[in-house]
Amino acid sequence: MTIQLKTMALLLAMVPAMANATVVYKWTDADGVTHFGDRQPTGTQAEQISVRSGQSNLVNSNSSAQQQLNELEQRQRAASEESRAFDAAATRQAQRKTNCDAAQQNLEIISNNSRIRITENGEQRFLTPDEVSQQKQTYEDIVEQNCGAEQAP
Repeated sequence: MTIQLKTMALLLAMVPAMANATVVYKWTDADGVTHFGDRQPTGTQAEQISVRSGQSNLVNSNSSAQQQLNELEQRQRAASEESRAFDAAATRQAQRKTNCDAAQQNLEIISNNSRIRITENGEQRFLTPDEVSQQKQTYEDIVEQNCGAEQAP
């Protein structure tokens, strides 16, 4: 009984190896018809053809699947970086618009009012004419930087 079990186990272990080691023969008969078979015909010249086994296709498909996965990850990283760059540009543009609007409002206020009151160190005081012109120049610079077309860094 143990010999039968050992023989059966040996045969079962050899079946996959035999399936991967498939040999195919190709020959042409007297009528010119091409035939294929797993046994070499007797009395006829036959060409042995190498056949890909399922195992090698599995290995190739795994490597191509891994390659496809790597390419997909690269495309996702590129899309993510592009999205971050777009978000950064949109944020920068929004900040420029906010700066532009605030500077234009401040410039209008400083141009229309001759006396500007500020609070420093808990005390209120009026800006001097020199300070007013200095602030006006500062706001004009901010308007120029933020309200025009964005310059390349």
